[in-house]
Amino acid sequence: MSFLIAEIGQAHNGSIDVAHSYIDAIAETGVDAIKFQTHIAQAESSIYEPFRVKFSDVDATRFDYWKRMEFTLTEWKGLKLHCDEVGIEFMSSPFSNAAVDLLEEVGVKRYKIGSGEVTNFLLLERISQTKKPVILSSGMSSFMELDNAVNFLKEKDLELAVLQCTTAYPTQPKDYGLNVIAELKTRYNIPVGYSDHSAKIETCIAAKVLGAEILEFHAVLNKEVFGPDTTSSLTIQEISTLVKAVRNIEIANQTPIDKNDISKFSELKLIFEKSLAVNKDLAKGHIIKFEDLEAKKPANKGISALKFKNVIGVTLKRSMNKWEFLKNEDI
Repeated sequence: MSFLIAEIGQAHNGSIDVAHSYIDAIAETGVDAIKFQTHIAQAESSIYEPFRVKFSDVDATRFDYWKRMEFTLTEWKGLKLHCDEVGIEFMSSPFSNAAVDLLEEVGVKRYKIGSGEVTNFLLLERISQTKKPVILSSGMSSFMELDNAVNFLKEKDLELAVLQCTTAYPTQPKDYGLNVIAELKTRYNIPVGYSDHSAKIETCIAAKVLGAEILEFHAVLNKEVFGPDTTSSLTIQEISTLVKAVRNIEIANQTPIDKNDISKFSELKLIFEKSLAVNKDLAKGHIIKFEDLEAKKPANKGISALKFKNVIGVTLKRSMNKWEFLKNEDI
């Protein structure tokens, strides 16, 4: 079964009430986990950090934005408790060692590392100290950088998975990098998944078919809300549709069909398959040509259409009316 993660990220826009409303909405979709991002501005950023995309008129700097996205330890514990109550795993990506310390107090089961942190070995070391499973996103990383991070975490004897991801918001089809899923599987021999920013259902479905064992996608209540990831997110209804599609694919993969066993189609074959008939009035002694034949349902009223070659050039023993079925005794 694929592990499906709906990321709220900063879609709550700093409101703890909105964050709780997201939990209630997403819990109905059937995903396995809800993921937030834990930002502690003082620990991870500075006033010199530029805006990736200038989307906020409220925040003078990116640092101010991260400050506004912070929740208290009590609020984080409340979000975790809410997830527990609705039967969904609480996750959050840390962006500083201080955030890991906080999340350890909250009680996370595993860590998702954002692609911007692949070269942050200080953070990787702190996370590895928890001995908890790690999901590593590859986003903006080269294979060389990813090799270093994967090797570093493998040496820590952690349960590790890696996600193909393209850091573009929204990601265009030419940049999905679905081919990388197989490359990651071969290269690292660990569970592989796909982290999506395309805002399209079919992207994760394709990733699932290509072998992704983890699927992550951004969630938004509607496409009109304020936020940096709105254009790269799926709505709640789209997530529900995606989850159903993925689960159906899993059922299909778990129940292979034996194409040689057609026993259950016996009755249908009689209905849909066809017998030979003549398509015009023909006199006794007529030599049958291809142009004289038609194939008509059902399958058991005459010579099988499969054997049409056997009757071409054969002489009729009796006169036949248009659309009569052709039988062995007629030739």
